[in-house]
Amino acid sequence: MESAKFADQNGFSAVWIPERHFHAFGGLYPNPSVVNAALAMATEKVQLRAGSVVLPLHHPVRIAEEWAVVDNLSNGRVAIAFASGWTMDEFILSRDLHTHRKQTMWRGVKALQQLWKGEGVEYADASGRAVEAKILPKPIQPELPIWITCQSPETFIEAGKMGANVLTSLLGGTLEEVAPKIKLYRQYLEKSGHDPDSKKVTLMIHTFLGEETETVKEKVRQPFCNYLKTHYDLLENLAKGMGLDVSLKNFSEDDLDSLLLFGVEGFMKGRSLIGTPETCVPFIAKLEEIGINEVACLIDFVQDFDTVMESLPYLQKLHQVC
Repeated sequence: MESAKFADQNGFSAVWIPERHFHAFGGLYPNPSVVNAALAMATEKVQLRAGSVVLPLHHPVRIAEEWAVVDNLSNGRVAIAFASGWTMDEFILSRDLHTHRKQTMWRGVKALQQLWKGEGVEYADASGRAVEAKILPKPIQPELPIWITCQSPETFIEAGKMGANVLTSLLGGTLEEVAPKIKLYRQYLEKSGHDPDSKKVTLMIHTFLGEETETVKEKVRQPFCNYLKTHYDLLENLAKGMGLDVSLKNFSEDDLDSLLLFGVEGFMKGRSLIGTPETCVPFIAKLEEIGINEVACLIDFVQDFDTVMESLPYLQKLHQVC
């Protein structure tokens, strides 16, 4: 709540709230529409975004209804990034198979766009009878701003074809690996009749800034290690980056601590905004060079309230410089 108020009062463009299930980090956010309904009443200008709604876990009508409420509460400030889902566990919430999640997402996005515009979409009731659904309340915005959460080249291409914005990250790769995907996205925007310059490529990136680089690193090292421990895929990337071609399932707790102690700083380098406003400017320039035109700063991997709030003025300084 307080970080959202800070963003609202200091010229930031948006606040992102994720959808997370069964995970130590992100447990605050089982439903981004609920959190954003609260933020709508505590802010006035900042856009309230979902980053992301896992569309296959929900009925499109339910998503459209909930977010239409938030759009009214916020006077037209909502936007949604849609994702197809990640772990098998979270699909206990879905009526569709995990293997069909991509197709389910694309169908759902199309239905949501229609519902948001006031159009009817047919669904079958429990008896199989076709029912035309329309949503209430009517949203304030005539069109829902949409992002697609992308990692694979195919998803970047499909996002370009439909003219959606893109939300991506460096969690599983590097700038060099994401650059050609962004190029593909821009190409398919143009091929499909969309203005490439009007769309956003938003990069999610872990962020913590302060007055002096070494002090910042000391503050975030242990919280970042704790964060990585809960993300098996990120730990594997860290191990590979250190030249270790082994299964981390065989690592003891002490082994993992040693791996993190020696590797976390290298993992953060080139994949995070951790340092001072001045030291982060060159990295922002690199992001711009490959076509990223918006940064979503992940600040909740450091879980101490005072520490995070004390860092935000330095983020504001970087925002002003860039």
